[in-house]
Order: sequence, then structure tokens, then C-alpha cells
Amino acid sequence: MALTGRAVWLALAGLVLVVAWPGWAAVGVWTAVCVVLVGLDVVLAPSPARLRVVRAPLPAVRLGEPRTTELTVQNTGTQRLRGVLRDAWVPSAGARGTRHALDLPPGERTRVTVELVPTRRGDRLADRVTVRSRGPLGLGARQRSAPVPGRLRVLPPFTSRRHLPSRLARLRELDGRSAVQHRGQGTEFDSLRDYVDGDDVRSIDWRASARRQAVVVRTWRPERDRRVLLVVDTSRTSAARLDGEHPTARLDAQIEAALLTAALAARAGDRVDLVAHDRRVRARVRGGSRGDLLPSLVEALAPLEPSLVEADWDAVATEVRTTVRQRSLVVLLTALDSSVLDSGLLGVLEQLATRHTVVLAAVDDPALRALAHGRSDAEAVYTAAAAETATATRDRTARLLTRLGVEVVHAGPDELAPALADRYLALKAAGRL
Repeated sequence: MALTGRAVWLALAGLVLVVAWPGWAAVGVWTAVCVVLVGLDVVLAPSPARLRVVRAPLPAVRLGEPRTTELTVQNTGTQRLRGVLRDAWVPSAGARGTRHALDLPPGERTRVTVELVPTRRGDRLADRVTVRSRGPLGLGARQRSAPVPGRLRVLPPFTSRRHLPSRLARLRELDGRSAVQHRGQGTEFDSLRDYVDGDDVRSIDWRASARRQAVVVRTWRPERDRRVLLVVDTSRTSAARLDGEHPTARLDAQIEAALLTAALAARAGDRVDLVAHDRRVRARVRGGSRGDLLPSLVEALAPLEPSLVEADWDAVATEVRTTVRQRSLVVLLTALDSSVLDSGLLGVLEQLATRHTVVLAAVDDPALRALAHGRSDAEAVYTAAAAETATATRDRTARLLTRLGVEVVHAGPDELAPALADRYLALKAAGRL
């Protein structure tokens, strides 16, 4: 049961009766009249349970893009229903225009739409659909709330894809479509061409030259079908909020870097696997065809949320050994923090570096750079000193890992993805994959 604005005005109208006939008797009589009228109106109001509400399926959407959800409302009762419908969603779904006026004759149906502009990645769920049915006098209403299941899968925005065309152009140069190939570690045979002055005589294919009766040389290109394993840390360190031009969680920046590197590696002909892990596997994607890889990664990473637990690095090392058995590129996206290394990561990285090419990619907090320049008062100076200490500790940790043979990439949230892609191309050019 619910009261409308008319019921309030009806109660206030009783002031005239009280002024004309002062006393508690007048108050009691008017109160009884109001209660009877409102109760009668509620009884005569159509039952909201007579409405049949169905939600249309919702396709996935990228973070920040709008999506419209549609409800089909049918009056299965015998009375005309006038009232209001409210479609409630979780706040992070960004629902707009959730209230709609209803005027449905018996047997009729209508469609109502709600615009969703999600503000968080993952599954955004509908809460309840509430219908308020007014009586014929408009004094009271009957109200009913019922769940109408709805789920909007919000995918990572993949804003770093704007860096993909320039990296693909560099990959084509590396692959030999616009540059001359030379044999070296990490290369494989590509094709034969005629010898020209300046070519390395060691590249001459004498058998092919004898068949053609002309000197030909072999050309080489970086090896394809290499293995790339992306390991995304979803432990407590990934829950940190990074302040910058666009505040974001560390996990979101790691996902952006993983998607750009995976897209680039897939176009390079390498096989890409992904594992999201803290104390157990949260998501796993096995390398498939190039066309299916990116959609599979986006779908697997969309519902990923940080877990407030310490990472089990020994379990991560076991997962790496199980997933890739030959020498591969292992990219670990985590925090570059001395406390993380003290939790067991240092020993794991040392073991992995003996068998694989290991890259540790970490997101820097832009707030540290801003705090380090504070000199306005004594408190700001101490804060700047703490920021400088944290930066020095990070750099010292990076140098330690480099001495162990681990490639270290660290940059701000917006710069990590292109920096990691550049390091992948550099390793490929050097024949270290």
C-alpha cells in the first residue's frame, strides 16, 4: 500500500472542518473519512500482480558506452491499470529514466526502455521492478516489487587499441615486408631472392643457385608460432586505486596492457595464453585462432575483480610450468613492490628466468610523481620525502630483477600498454622469443 499526493491534500482539507467546528470530534470524524476513502481506493485499485513483465536479453557493451534495456509489460487482468513502473539497477549500471507512467487497458501491452551507461566493468545486475497501481480516486495505490532478472556484461574499454596500428606497422617492418632480412637467433627461413651487391655471401643457397643457374640468397624473418603466456595478478595489490588524469584500479590498467600485447602477438603469428591468478585461477584462456583470441580474452577478463588475499606465487609458477613446457615469453602483470617480492615472487622469478624469457610489467601510481614535488609546508615536504623513498625503492627493485635476467617494464596507467607492446617488439627483433 502507498499514499499519493492527493491523500495529503485530502487530509489538509480537513483543516477547514476543524476551524468551523473546533474540537477532537471533528478531527476524529475527518480522520475516519480519510481512512475510509483511502482504504476503499486501495481495495479498488487493480492488482500489480496482474502485470506480466518480461525483459529482453542484453548484449554486452564496452565500459562507458550506452546500452538500452527493454521491458515488455502486459496487463493480464480485467481492469484498466494506471500507475508507475520503476526498473531498479545497481548504481554502477548508470541507469537513467527508470520511472515510467503506465496506462494499460485489459489485455494490452507496452514497452518501456531504460538507458544504461555503466561506470564499472563486469556484470551489472538488475535489482527489482516495482509497480505502483493507483485506485480510481487517486488517493492510494497498491505496490508490488518482483525480480525481473537482467544482466549487462560490461567489457573492458580496450582504449589502448589506438596504439595497435603503429605497433602493427613496426611489426610489418620487423617481419620483412618493408625491410631486408638477416639471419640470426630467433629467425626462420622466409623465401629466396636474387643476389644483389652487399648481401652476405653466407646467405647464398648454392643448391637453389645451381637449379636456377643464377645466384640466389635466403631471406629470414622472426620466428612465428612462439608461445606467449600472460599472467594477470588479481591479488590484493591489484585492488589499489591509481590517481591520475583518469583514476582507475591497477587491475584495469593491467587488463589494458594484456589485451594490447595479446592482440599484437596474435597478429605476429604467436600463440597467446592467459591466466588470471591470486591463490587460485580466476580466469584462463587457451590460445586459439587469431580471430577468436581477442573476444575470448575480453569475455574472460570482463567479470574479473581483485581478491583481497595474498598471491600464491608458488601456485603461479606451477601454473606456468603446466601451461607452457617449451621456452616461452612469460609476461607477469603485477605490482613492482618490495613487499610483493618478499612474499615469494623473487624466488619464483629466478626459477622462471632460467627456462623462459620473463617480463614483469607494473603500473606506476601517478600520484607519487605529484606528491614528490610538494614543498608548500612542512607536511608537504615530509610527504614528498616519502614519495621519493617509494620511487627509489621501486627503482632499486627493478634493478635487482634486471640482474636476475627479468625484463622490467613500469609506467603509468595510460603508458603501460604501449610500453609493454614496445618491449615485446624489441624482444622479437632481438630474437629472444
